[in-house]
Amino acid sequence: MAMVQGMLTAADYRPPRWLRNAHVQSALGSSSLRRRYGERSLAELGAVSTEHLIDAGDARLHGLHSAMPDRESRGLVLLLHGWEGSVDSSYMRLTAVQLLKAGFEVFRLNFRDHGNTHHLNEGLFHSNRIDEVVRAAVEVSRRFPDRPMAVAGYSLGGNFALRLALRAPAAGLDLVHVASVCPVLDPARTMESMENGLPLYLWYFERKWRDSLARKRELFPQVHAFDDQVLGLRMRPLTQWMVERHTDFGTLERYFDGYSIAGDRLSALQVPASILMAQDDPVIPVDGFHALTLPRNAQLEIAPWGGHCGFLESASLDGFAERWIAQRILDAAG
Repeated sequence: MAMVQGMLTAADYRPPRWLRNAHVQSALGSSSLRRRYGERSLAELGAVSTEHLIDAGDARLHGLHSAMPDRESRGLVLLLHGWEGSVDSSYMRLTAVQLLKAGFEVFRLNFRDHGNTHHLNEGLFHSNRIDEVVRAAVEVSRRFPDRPMAVAGYSLGGNFALRLALRAPAAGLDLVHVASVCPVLDPARTMESMENGLPLYLWYFERKWRDSLARKRELFPQVHAFDDQVLGLRMRPLTQWMVERHTDFGTLERYFDGYSIAGDRLSALQVPASILMAQDDPVIPVDGFHALTLPRNAQLEIAPWGGHCGFLESASLDGFAERWIAQRILDAAG
């Protein structure tokens, strides 16, 4: 695996022709093959990883801190995974490898109900739980002080990373950079895209979410006494069920609006930001990125290929996005 070197831009991402298909990129990117590759790559690096349980106010969140032994740290990077991913997702491990090689420490955070952490909290995960992620980030920075801190995320984790950066100044969190890959911008448009696109993506997320909800019911049967009919709902009615019974938003529209970062919502960013998107993303519509209003300290790059958080470069399953994140944060850390 090549270490990040030189200035990388979306124009440098030129995969071979057989990898210029969005569905091939997306499927291979989340495949068991790449998951094993990520696990092996991180293990071979020799980093020391320790588990942490983070008090995030109303929630307890789990994470892994990794560092190279006997090496001075350039800084700390908080990594956020996508919906129904975890700290062990292939892109999380492979991004950690690139950052560790570049001299950073890495903290991979599990969102509530992700990565076998369902037992830590009674309440269900939903995408508007940004406050607990902000509090977790503050606590991580407290545990590892005196280091420049950055945050990076993929898909829904990219959305959380950008919202975290928006809230960082008010939370007293000093971030040097935020890097986001294929972030969810407009959740309502993303839902429509999955409903109208290749059924594979809707099926994939429905299956994983149902498994997560079933696990929650098993752990907290008195709190989550829903029946199998609920678990059989399709994505939109299942989301509406969750919103009506487990949030204060009342309607699906208000819930989606609550975590949207479309239009001018990122215009107030004070943290320097880099966003990488694929023109052919089959899950998140690219047109919303062309309509973004960004501040001068934020940069958007759109590659012709990459699928949804794929950006694979060759049959070896190395990823451009992982190198791109490490380069952006390395530049920001000076």
